[in-house]
Amino acid sequence: MSVELDVFVGNTTIMDEEVYQLWLDGYTVNEAVRVRMEGGVLEEWEASAEVLHSDTMDQFRTFQMCERLLHSPAKLANQLLFQIPPHRQAMLIERYYAFDSAFVREVLGKKLSKGTKKDLDDISTKTAIALKSCRRQFDNFKRVFKVVEELKGCLVENIQQHFLLSDRLARDYAAIVFFVNNRFETGKRKLQYLSFQDFAFCACQLINYWTVGAVGERERETGVVTRSLRRQRDFDNMVEDMDVDLDKEFLQDLKDLKILITDKDMLDQHKSLVCTALRGKTKVFNEMETNFKNLSRGLVNIAAKLLNAKDVRDFFIDLVEKFIEPCRSDKWTAADVKLFLTHYTNSAHILDAFKHQAVWDRYMGVIKSCILKMYHD
Repeated sequence: MSVELDVFVGNTTIMDEEVYQLWLDGYTVNEAVRVRMEGGVLEEWEASAEVLHSDTMDQFRTFQMCERLLHSPAKLANQLLFQIPPHRQAMLIERYYAFDSAFVREVLGKKLSKGTKKDLDDISTKTAIALKSCRRQFDNFKRVFKVVEELKGCLVENIQQHFLLSDRLARDYAAIVFFVNNRFETGKRKLQYLSFQDFAFCACQLINYWTVGAVGERERETGVVTRSLRRQRDFDNMVEDMDVDLDKEFLQDLKDLKILITDKDMLDQHKSLVCTALRGKTKVFNEMETNFKNLSRGLVNIAAKLLNAKDVRDFFIDLVEKFIEPCRSDKWTAADVKLFLTHYTNSAHILDAFKHQAVWDRYMGVIKSCILKMYHD
């Protein structure tokens, strides 16, 4: 009785990047073999279909054995089972934690729970992404979130330290963690035109300027400690999830901005300053002048409500409904929006009775950046 064995002996573990991507994309061995054959690999290497199948199956087996190490990337460098060069390790980790924009757009802001995981079948069908790949991406989001949600310090740096990801990918994961933690609404029909990268950019702005960590970082750099921070905490004993939680003291201070719309004289003066600066610089000046008070009320009311968790969740819907849609209906260009927001923000500095410049600039800097990113078809 004869037995045929496929035997491979070597030192450095052979890993084909194309085959690895097929495995990550959720292909079966037979499907991956077909893709490789259609790509002309047999002719390139003058190999038989049997050899190609054996090679693909062997590599899939290797990837599956490595997967448990990829769940804790730091272990990959210290294990002895696979001899993998550092640059190859980096590739394996980066690609394993990469995700499809179409997939993350479907789950962004949702709880990473069993209920959401049950929806992956439908998401797989909707996005044409293999279910196995959807599960890997979902589990990666959940894994990163669980590791970093209780850590102090910079969110991006924590992700890089524990998962060895590139700066770009770590920042994308930071955005995902931030959205999960704050439960921002992203699924409404009015928000469907926005891509993951639109939301990721906005998350970066919020993290950098509106979180507890943003305040602490600026004040450590300048050596200045504000009254609110001195009252709330000692820098040496911070316990907040610094880059995840919005700064509640700042959100409380935003209520002071309502004077811009409740004080009639200040509202009229603000309008006059802005319109004087805008006159002759845009084709939609008449629309800007007519709608100034409504737009100003919309922006300031968003600020005043952010202390409420539900209104934080509706932040992006409010930006669309109260500012972006009215501007679109009046045919504003992106340049018009930038021009208006610039003068709208700067003109408040000239108002003698307005005493909340630091809070105003911190608020409007993020609002302006987010609106300009979101203002597209």
